[in-house]
Order: sequence, then structure tokens, then C-alpha cells
Amino acid sequence: MKLSPSLRLPACLFALLLFSTTHADVITDWNAKANDLAVAGKVSPAHANRILALAHVAAFDAVNAISGRYPKSDRIDNRAANGASIDAAVAAAMGGVLGKAMPQIQKEIDAAYLAALVNVADGPAKAAGVALGENAAAAILALRHSDGAMAPDTYVPTTTPGTYIPTASVAVPHWGRRKPWVLSAGDQFRPPAPPALTGEIWARDYAEVKALGGKSSTTRTAVQTEIARFWETTQPIIYAPLARTVALQAGREVTQNARLMAAVAVAADDALIAIFDAKYTYNFWRPVTAIRNGDKDGNSATVADPAWQPLIDTPMHPEYPCAHCVMSGAIAAVLQAEIGSGSTLTFRGTSSSLPGVTRTWKSLAEFAQEVQDARVYDGVHYRNSGEVGTSVGRKVGELVAARWLR
Repeated sequence: MKLSPSLRLPACLFALLLFSTTHADVITDWNAKANDLAVAGKVSPAHANRILALAHVAAFDAVNAISGRYPKSDRIDNRAANGASIDAAVAAAMGGVLGKAMPQIQKEIDAAYLAALVNVADGPAKAAGVALGENAAAAILALRHSDGAMAPDTYVPTTTPGTYIPTASVAVPHWGRRKPWVLSAGDQFRPPAPPALTGEIWARDYAEVKALGGKSSTTRTAVQTEIARFWETTQPIIYAPLARTVALQAGREVTQNARLMAAVAVAADDALIAIFDAKYTYNFWRPVTAIRNGDKDGNSATVADPAWQPLIDTPMHPEYPCAHCVMSGAIAAVLQAEIGSGSTLTFRGTSSSLPGVTRTWKSLAEFAQEVQDARVYDGVHYRNSGEVGTSVGRKVGELVAARWLR
């Protein structure tokens, strides 16, 4: 990663580079930095997950080329790894990817890169590490350059000629057609269609979200509202502490953590490819639309409420299945594969949508279940959609774990 010779670390950027997480190694430090930078760059959640996958795969390729703990990637020149500094290699790999992916915050990325290299002694090891990291970043960017992320928006809303519909753009309608990392295609785990509107499952889910997810709900408890607000955020930074909880365990080595973070990021990216494939295949209506039109679904058990509003703003993409749930399912599956079934780890997290609150989960299954519940309490998803989303995510995560964590 090339820097301006006159670059200095401005005082206003120190806040971006200070993190509350316990230090483990250069990988966990850069995971925190990369997530913060993605927020600062104001990129969409889908693009943020892709960027994190690119950066972490590049970092793993570089670290593993130096340590040789796992079979080496043929994407880079592994001969350049001899005597290279791991810290310098990771900084150059992560910084190189982030700079290309988020040029709008190049100054902040340069500052993070410079801060990371301050404590690396000048000399051949540093120079070799920087060269190796730059090579890894360039290789992964070239590999994924044509993965479809930058395809044009060709989404055609359903309407009839002359009829007004809301005109806001929908989120990443092309995402399900992207080239995945591990999946054979976005539809590999495509679930069956949503429940029939005339059936009992639909009536059950309709009633639950109508009662618990409304802005003026009188049945949602204070704890349920806290959970809903906590999971209102959509950026991948909310999931990062779970992966770092595993990485911070005693006895782990930096290549292990590089591989783990890459696997988690790849699983999250592929999970979103899978879920957006399903979302735009089925184009299923959100609760705010369904509940206001409850007299038109052919089900006598659903009662319309034309004034109903969800607790939070409804995301601008189709409802089925739940994207938060596929993310949590995929990440939980990868982390479970890493720690094993007998682990007693406790996981904690914070959220930008509910500052000052820390949520705690005694297991990864409990974490994934809370995400399902939250999206019903938010008023933006149905129970079945959460269950299906978690299932799809688990399949994606298990496949990634089988390929990456062998």
C-alpha cells in the first residue's frame, strides 16, 4: 500500500484507531479497524461484508505464506515470504484492499496503515512484509474484480401501467447473481417458497408480528424492545465481536486467527449472496404491506390495520427470508466448527443502534435465536422467515467451515 511521504497521523483520526477490544494479535486488531473503517466509509452492509471478505482473505494468504501452517495459496508469490514481518504483511494486505474498496476515506485508511507500521522495525523484514501484503491484496482484488458486485441495478418493480408506487431504490437486487466464494451459485441453498397466504403458518406469523412488532405495540416487553433496538443495525460490525471472542482465547496462533476471520468473512459474504438470491426470487411482502392489506390475502384469520407501522424503518428489499438471520446462522456455524460442541464460551456484543447496552449469549445457538426474535420484534420479518434464514445461513456456514477449517 503506497502512502504519501508527507502523511502524518492527524489528531482527529486517533479516535478511529482506538478500540475497546482486548488486544490479541495483528489480525484481531485489523478486524476491529476494518469494521470501523467500513462504518466510516458509509458503504452499504452488503458491500461492507464483501470488502471485509476481500481484506481478510488477503491477510490470511499473506500470514500463511510466512508461517506455512496450512497449505499455501497459489494466488501469491510465496517465495517473497522468507523472513517477512507478519505485522507489516497484514497491514499492507488489509490496507491495500480497504484503500481500493473505499477510496472515499483514503486518508483514514492511510492513517490506520501508518499507525500499524509504527512499531515494526525498519529493515528487510518490514520491507518484505509490505511487499508480500501488497501482492496478496492485488491478487485477491484481481480474483474478485468480476464477481458481479458492480453490476447495474435492473430491478423492475411490480405495478400496473399508470399506478403510483413508492419510488425509493431497492437494495442490491443483483447481489444473488454474484460469484460466490464457496457456494456453487447463489441458489445452491435456495429455500422453498414462503408459506401460502391461506394457510395456518401465515396466519400465525401475521398475528405475531402484528402484535409484537408494531410501533405502538402494547404486548412487546421492555426486554423485547431492547433486543429489537439492539439488532436494528445492519452493518457487519455488530457480528465482529463474536469472532474476536474466539480469536482472543488463550493458546491461539496468528495464522489460526487469520484463517478464522477469513472463514467468517467469506461465510457472511456468501450468506448474503444466498439470501438476496431468495429475496428477489420470491419478492415477498413486508409486514407493513401485508398488515395494511390484511383483508386482501384470502385468509379469514388475518385482520387488516391500515394504520399499522413497524417499530423500525423497513429495509428496502423483499422480506423472505431474513437477512440478519442468514448472517447469524452462517457466522454461528463457522464459529461452532472452530470451537467444537463442548465449548462453554460466553459471547458479548454491543450495537451502534443501542449505545451503552451489552448483550450476552451463553451459546451461539442462543445468539442466533435472539436475532430471529429481534426481527419479529422490529416489525420487519415473520417467524417462518427467520427460521428459514437461519437454516440457510447454517448450511452456508457449514460448507465454508468444511472448506476453510479443515
